Formats: sequence, C-alpha cells, structure tokens
Amino acid sequence: MALNSCYQDLTVTGSVVGIDLDKPSFSVKARSGDVFEAIVGPTTWYQMLSNLDQLERDRVPEPEGEKSGDGVRDDLKRYMQVNRTVTVNGVIYKDDERQRYEARAVHLFGSEPDTYVYEETHWWLSQLSLMSDRWLDLLFEHRRSYAIDDFSHFYRTSLNITGQPLSEDQECATLSRLIYGLSSAYLLTGQNRYYLAAKAGVAYQRQAFRSLSHDGRHCFWAYGRRRDAAGERLIIPSQNGDDHDTIPLYEQIYALAGLAQYYRITLDWEVLEDIQRTVNTFQDFYWDPESERKDAGFAGTGGYYSHLDFATMRPDSPGLGDNRSQKNWNSVGDHIPAYLINLILALDPIPRGAAKLELGKFLETCQGILDETSRIIAEHFEDPDSDFVNERFTDQWEPIQDWRWQQNRAVVGHDLKIAWNLTRCAFYCQKRAQDRDYSAEERSRLRKQADTFLAFAQRLGDRMAEVGLDKVRGGVFDLVERQPTNDMPTQFAYGCTKDFWQQEQGILAYLILHGATVNDRKYLELARECIGFWNLFFLDRGRQGVYFRTTANGLPVIEGGYAHKGGHSISGYHAFELNFLAHLYTRAFVTTDNEADNNFCVYFKVTNNSDQESINVLPDFFPPDLLEIRKITFNGIDYTDDRKPAARNHYQIRIDDVPRGSDGTLEVVVEFRRRDR
Repeated sequence: MALNSCYQDLTVTGSVVGIDLDKPSFSVKARSGDVFEAIVGPTTWYQMLSNLDQLERDRVPEPEGEKSGDGVRDDLKRYMQVNRTVTVNGVIYKDDERQRYEARAVHLFGSEPDTYVYEETHWWLSQLSLMSDRWLDLLFEHRRSYAIDDFSHFYRTSLNITGQPLSEDQECATLSRLIYGLSSAYLLTGQNRYYLAAKAGVAYQRQAFRSLSHDGRHCFWAYGRRRDAAGERLIIPSQNGDDHDTIPLYEQIYALAGLAQYYRITLDWEVLEDIQRTVNTFQDFYWDPESERKDAGFAGTGGYYSHLDFATMRPDSPGLGDNRSQKNWNSVGDHIPAYLINLILALDPIPRGAAKLELGKFLETCQGILDETSRIIAEHFEDPDSDFVNERFTDQWEPIQDWRWQQNRAVVGHDLKIAWNLTRCAFYCQKRAQDRDYSAEERSRLRKQADTFLAFAQRLGDRMAEVGLDKVRGGVFDLVERQPTNDMPTQFAYGCTKDFWQQEQGILAYLILHGATVNDRKYLELARECIGFWNLFFLDRGRQGVYFRTTANGLPVIEGGYAHKGGHSISGYHAFELNFLAHLYTRAFVTTDNEADNNFCVYFKVTNNSDQESINVLPDFFPPDLLEIRKITFNGIDYTDDRKPAARNHYQIRIDDVPRGSDGTLEVVVEFRRRDR
C-alpha cells in the first residue's frame, strides 16, 4: 500500500554495494536482499564501533590524493568502500510513490573493510572486565576484598538502571548467576578481585540458602531471603509469577551455575559435595526415568518434571495447577549450559588422587543426564509443521500450546540456545567416540548421535536466520507465533522487540556452528551480524552494563522493569557467559592472519582443601584435534615441559608436587593454541 507523509527512523545493516559521489550516496544490501540507497549530507556522521571503554578506534586511512574541499563527499570517499559491512541509522521518507532514505549515523566495524574490531584479542576481555568491575563497585562500594558478611549486607537481586537497590530481597538463583559471571571473569582474566568475590559469594550462598535433607543426601536451594522491619526470613517456594509457591526445577538448576563454574577454578571439595547433593535432588525428585518409576505415579517417559509442590514434594500434585505433571525446555534443556557441561569438563577425565570410584559414578550420572536431555531435545522438541520447536509438554511428550502467556508461541532465543548446545554436545560425542575404552558399538552410536545433533542444530540455525533474525537491521527477535496467521513468514506476539539474552544465544549459536562447519562461512556472517547488533545497541556505555531490551531499530527500552540492571531475569550471567564464550569461540573458530591471535589463556586457582592431584583445563566442548596446550605455569613458574600432556586430545594436567603460594592456593595458567584445520 502507498503511504503518504510517512517518516520514520530505520536502521539498516548490510554490505556496501555501490557509492555515488555525485549524489552523494552509498547503497547497502541487507541480508533480506533489499538494497537501500542512503543519501548523505552535512548532518551525516561516521562512527567506529566502541566497546564499554568508549575508546575511539577510528583508524580509517585518508584516501590517496588531495581532498576536494567538500566535507560531505570527502567523508563519503574516506569511509565508504564496496564490501564494507555497515549499520546505518537513518530516516526513511515515504510519500505516495516517492521514497527517500537519508543516513544520519553510519557505524563501521573495522578500519579496513574485511576487519572487525570485536574479533581483536582484547575486545571481549575488556567488556567482561568492565562489567565485572561495575557490578562489584555498585554492590560493595569499591571494595577489593570480600567476605561472606559483605554479601549478606550488600547483595541485592533487584537493581535499577544505575545499580541502586530496588528492594531488600535476595534471590538464590540470581546470586548464583552472578557468581557464575565472576568465576568466568576470573577464568579469562586471572584478576584476583573476581576470584575473591566469587569465593565469598559461594560461601554466602551455601550458608544462607542451602537446605539439606535429614540424611545429608539431598540439597534444595531456597528461593530467597526477604528483609523488612520485622527482620529477615527465608523463602522456600518461588515468588516468580509463573512459578509462584512451587519449587521449579530451573531455579534449582541455576543455583548450580555459579557453584559449578567456581568448582572448575578451585576444585573445592565442599562445593562439589553440594553440587552432588543437588544433582541427587534432580534425580530423585524431578527425574522421570523411562519405565522405572511408573509404580510411583511417574509417567516413565524420560526427562525431568518442571515443578514440585513444596507441600507434597511431588510433580503431580493438584496444588501445582497448570504446572502439574509438565516438562518443558527449562526442565530439560537448561541442565546443559547452566552447570552440566562445566561439571563434566571438570570431571572428565577423572581427576588423579581423588576418590576415583565415587567421582567416577558421579561422572557417569552427569554423562547420563547429558545423554538423556540432549537425546530428548532431538527426539521431541522439533516440530515438522513449524519453523520453531515446541517448548512445553505433558509428561507423555504431547505439546502444550495453551499455557498462559506462551500459548502456541516460540521464544526465538530458545531455538538458538538448542542449536548452540546441541552443537556442544555433538563435539563431546565426537570426543568420546575416539575413546578406545568404549566398545566399537558404543563409539558408532556416539558418532551417529553427534551427526544427529549437528544436523538438528544446523536446521534450527538456518530457519532462525530466515524467520527469527531481523534480516534488515540485524539482531534476534523475541516472542513470535509458531503458526503465523498473517500470511507472513514471521508474526510477532506483541512487538518486534529484541532482548539481551536472546542476542547471546544467536551469537554463540552461529559462532559454534561456524566452528562445526569450517568450510561454510554463512554461519560466520550470521554471527558477525548478531555481534554487531549487540555491541552497537545493547551496551550501556555510560554505566558499563547492558540494556535488557531494545526496539527493532536498536533503541533501548527503559520503561518499567526493562530499565533494571538486576532482577529475576537479569543478573551477572548471560552477558558474562557471552563474553566468556565469544572470546573462546572467536579465538578457536575465527581465522586471523596473525597466528598469535589464535591463542588464549585460562586461569585456575586451586584451593588448599582439594586433594586432587590433577586439574582438567579444557574450557568448553571443542571439536577433537582443534586445540593444543602451548604453555603451563604454576604460580608464575613455567612447568610446560614437565606437565604438558603427551596425548593429542588430553587436557588433564598434574598438579601434585607443586609448591603452593603463601595463601595455600595454586594458580594455574594454561595457554591454548588452535591447530591448523
């Protein structure tokens, strides 16, 4: 339809396909195939992408020859080159058949057309450090060392846009997510401040929220603590609207996120013990093993129930309402990224010198959870009649499409999260398929499973690129109808907004798919599109944080709860996880001309209460034969020749007979290098 007197902002992301110095203008081709001619004028400015540090990175060289004296054309000639990726903020004018697009801000991603500043070695490290420092400065008033009482006194879940507390409440799951972020920051930077804060946070979580069973076998985590004029009280069931007065599994899962990442750094046996108790809880209360517990009223169809009634400790209690006897993405898939992969990385291979029999059984349990949850996702979540997965099910795996706000709708980020995590699982299957300790039949099964996971991940990644990502502006959409009724490929349930955590899923999904399909650059281009949108529009540079939501054009939404820096749905987790893994994936999967740029370091600090004589140092599931250890230092002393594993895909390092530091800890620094592929 023709529009009269319609003027609106429009963001366009794409590749420059033409330059007209006479008009003057340049043309940008978006991934949608549309070509936008952007008219430039005296109010057009060119800007290089900046990080949270706000440093100016514009090093675009001046073109050869004398300037014309016309600033508009001189700038166009300097900054615009064919094949350069740009994002343009402009105004589009429509009046009947006439249309005009005027560029206001032109964002560049590198000083050369084929370079991207966010692929530099320090980009994600800088972003991670600045976010970590700001969180700690806001919560703890610029302290540099931390104790359990600091978290008791200062930690709050809900923070406004400036980081000031909105209530006195403390939620266990969000505290754990912050601990995850601080632990990840230490793993990548080795900054002692982050380790000290994570250590104190772990101590407080275990002291303030842990609830052990009478026999010490099980651990439940309370929802939170609330303070008011009458004092402080512990709140056991969830207070979140969707889960009110229940014990949802996903909150118990996320209570392990920080503990598992902290355990990877420290090998702290007390933390591992609480992790084991919590996994016992998953297995004994939420798990629905196939054909084993039907006599107890369970369906026996595999997977995990989503909620327990706190009064009966049953998943089938009428008191759960429409959460009764349900399974969903959060109760099945969230195990994998929240704690399970990090836990398996720490335990496989079994550490030397530990109680091998006990840890061996626990590793088998963890591998069993990974095998079952990933297999169930591949078998039950895909919908042949929709571009999107089903997310909610009965205990018989019948899709539920009338539950509250979800109805028959898809969260785009969940589809991308599945693509990301099934690719990780595929890598682990490939690694295990090379293990001669397994039978030939088991290795064959693992290879087939890896192929199945990767094929499903690629299908999801490909479909989301068409219907879940913004093909004109860039970025990942939020909530959409699974079965559009508007005769369009995509129909939005509410608005065409974009949330921060879903950008993370898109970036990591396409980076890792690029790593799995090294000869196919389409996933790298999709990753760069998502990374550009994140770094342009989601970074709150004035406050060293991130915005929760933006409009389709990238403007931050700062109304109501979307302005909050901290809350039930936002903490030091997704953005930190993005920085942590985007750094690793970029160094491991994105080829650079400088060989040194393909290296990265990870840092560990083993506590003095660990009896383990080795530490597993692989930071994520990677394809076999991709990474090699280049250097190992213990407390600053080079032990590479003495401790470097001889096997090609072996990442366990002996730490026995190494002198500890003055505080009894052992700092382990491992430098990895990507092998040629």
